[in-house]
Amino acid sequence: MNGTNVYEDRYVAVFTRQEDFLECIRERLANSFWDRGKTRNLRFAELTEDSPIADRLREKCSREGTDEGIIADTISNTGLVLRVKNEYYPVRNCAIKSILDRAGISGCGLRRVSKSVYARILNDCLKVAKGDALLRISEGKVSAVLGGDAGDYSVIDTEQLYMHTIDYLNSRFKGVSYLGGFYEHDRVSAIWELSGETKLLEAYNKELALMGRTASEMTPVVRITTSDTGAGGANIYPMLLYSKGTKTIMLGDVLRLEHKNGADIAEYDKQLKMLYGKYQLAVGNLTRLLSIEVMNPINCMKGVMDKLGIARKYSAEAAEQFEAQNGTGPCTAHDIYYGISDILFQMTCNGEEGSVITAMEEKIARALSINWEEYDIRGIYRW
Repeated sequence: MNGTNVYEDRYVAVFTRQEDFLECIRERLANSFWDRGKTRNLRFAELTEDSPIADRLREKCSREGTDEGIIADTISNTGLVLRVKNEYYPVRNCAIKSILDRAGISGCGLRRVSKSVYARILNDCLKVAKGDALLRISEGKVSAVLGGDAGDYSVIDTEQLYMHTIDYLNSRFKGVSYLGGFYEHDRVSAIWELSGETKLLEAYNKELALMGRTASEMTPVVRITTSDTGAGGANIYPMLLYSKGTKTIMLGDVLRLEHKNGADIAEYDKQLKMLYGKYQLAVGNLTRLLSIEVMNPINCMKGVMDKLGIARKYSAEAAEQFEAQNGTGPCTAHDIYYGISDILFQMTCNGEEGSVITAMEEKIARALSINWEEYDIRGIYRW
């Protein structure tokens, strides 16, 4: 269940109006800050209900007029705090990966030890770690512990990124309209429709028409996703919207700008300027799938989904639905790609978090460059 208080680890906010989306970003930025220090000086500790640290946090909440619920939420999630300049900050779930990266620790064994042992292991590793750490403190919690040295993590202001995106889309494309967006602590995303760009789909429409099909209900859309916790770069997703606006089709790999090596808005602008050409190339790749005939579609679909690393709970249902709607006779790779893309609609209906859906979008997009014939095999496919 998603949280409703912004300090909660599972807090999610969804926005149907662009103004509300931007206002949320401004509020989050106003209640967040960056800090920098030596990695070897970082110290973690266990947080329990009756610990002295919890008492200090309660005093801080009382002094600053903030909600003590942040303490209970931390205890039920990470159970950890980070001491920064003699001040304790609760640690958010999304910070764990970056913390382990800074400590040079990997593996799942830590999940099985107590929180006190967990904290001690982190501290022992951090004592010998080199370089600076860049801390992201948001809504009273540590959201990330990133590399703070030159060439490591580059901060790109989230509000500036989205404001620049809106200005660019409106100046370059026709029929731009905001469709929706979401905020989660490790990821922010919004999508815009480009309803006036019919030329982008002209070639695709012609090929579909030759096969007795139509793309008349399809509209180009673009999703912009970013993160200030190291969960991802500033990414641009060219997509198609169809089925009366309820389903999406990914158009190949995303335009990706990693938060590294001094990346800034100027570098992001270069990615935006590649968007129109990316649409043309990607639509061409989608059109190519129309000419690839598949004799064993169910096996092919399962094999491709396994190759993409799609979880069985999604792939099994997608394969069953595809077989029920299309049967087991020959079809095209284009048909199968649409069938795999229905997973996104399935996830939306199931109420999956936006960050989970965007991660799935990236997986599915890779199918456009797969050798489909390799998975067109006879017999019984063993999951």
